[in-house]
Amino acid sequence: MVVSRPWLHGFLDLCLLAMLREKPDYGYGLAQRLAAAGVADVPGGTLYPALLRLEQQGLAEPSWGPSESGPRRKYYAVTPAGRAELDTQVSEWQRFRTGIDALIVAGAENPR
Repeated sequence: MVVSRPWLHGFLDLCLLAMLREKPDYGYGLAQRLAAAGVADVPGGTLYPALLRLEQQGLAEPSWGPSESGPRRKYYAVTPAGRAELDTQVSEWQRFRTGIDALIVAGAENPR
């Protein structure tokens, strides 16, 4: 599934922080998890700048780890600041989703 660019940029950080809260992972692994969850097929040109942004903001911390095949991989782990930011973003997302759901249901119940 390919998600339009504005939608993807709106929730990519939230998704990445949530996945990194579960376990540290590397870029391609995160892309696979996003696709498997049905969220999006995220191109590398979108994913890696998002990971760099999280790193620069102190929300994710990189480390190098071995690979089962090939060169070492750069793994990312959520930081305490990243966990706090995730909690904030989850609350905002839930409020936003509730509002959108209300609009969609109201529109379905009152078609023109």
